[in-house]
Amino acid sequence: MRAAVVREHGGIDNILIEEDFPEPELEPGWARIAIRATSLNFHDIFSRCGMPGIKLPLPLVIGSDIAGDIVEVGEGFDGVSVGDRVLIDPINLERGMIGERWNGGRAEFCVADARQLVPIPEGVDYDVAACIPLAYATAHRMMVTRGGVKPDDTVLVMGASGGVGTACVLLAKRVGATVISCASSESKLERLAALGSDHGINYVEADMRKAAWDVAGKPRITGEGGVDLLINCTGGGTWIDSTRCMRKGGRLVTCGATAGFEDQIDIRYVWTYEHSLLGSNGWARSDIKAMLDYAADGSLVPVIDKVLPLEGVHEAERLMEDREVFGKIVIQP
Repeated sequence: MRAAVVREHGGIDNILIEEDFPEPELEPGWARIAIRATSLNFHDIFSRCGMPGIKLPLPLVIGSDIAGDIVEVGEGFDGVSVGDRVLIDPINLERGMIGERWNGGRAEFCVADARQLVPIPEGVDYDVAACIPLAYATAHRMMVTRGGVKPDDTVLVMGASGGVGTACVLLAKRVGATVISCASSESKLERLAALGSDHGINYVEADMRKAAWDVAGKPRITGEGGVDLLINCTGGGTWIDSTRCMRKGGRLVTCGATAGFEDQIDIRYVWTYEHSLLGSNGWARSDIKAMLDYAADGSLVPVIDKVLPLEGVHEAERLMEDREVFGKIVIQP
């Protein structure tokens, strides 16, 4: 089968398009999926480069957000049938994540445990479904399950133009919250405004903390000023400014640190302003199903920047590394 294969960790050139990569073997209780769409995530870049402390099996077909059709089932398979359109919940509790522990979505076929398969509702296409697990279901867990976003909240989203960021903006606007979006260019802020973002901060040209104060007010111990919910998936030295933007009783939610894992925080503001610092680790099946329901009823549809063929995977990863993406990139093998 055709596949984009990583045989050695390293740069983008280490992704090889191979025409005769072996098809995956089918196991009892598993299904073979003809892949129709797979979306990219920053996690894919970490996998390609090699993640410190985590040994990945090589050669590896990366890609964890996968939608397609069941074309074959193994003995003891149950739940869905050949011909069904399915989305793969990437995590297998025994084996880890598809596209990281075994071959994933940048190929014509993959295999998955029946317990990982989620039916795609009528009216939701493969490209949209493939955007959901790592970005949109993660954002749903951050915003709704953990962050408890409410209509009267003022929400500040850092890195708002990426896959998780745009999802957070859309989820906040879905409940009627006021959104302040942070992005690296005016063009990205214009696109975020088109999604419903109420205010924009160009963090390249402006001091994020002061710009947030201009919009939401400087936080006061009496309770005035500041944002209610702050989404920080960037890390990289941003936590001090983040907590200084939060009102008394504000919540900060994080699911990652694309700009760096080590940070600093002035804990005096945490206790003085009674902040809640919340971690959100990926998603649950309920988050995936909620996002599929939103896509089906049209109340929230993932933002797709580009749809590319398998041969476009090198350009797709370059766009992500250079922060030139708005929303998600989808590969159609």
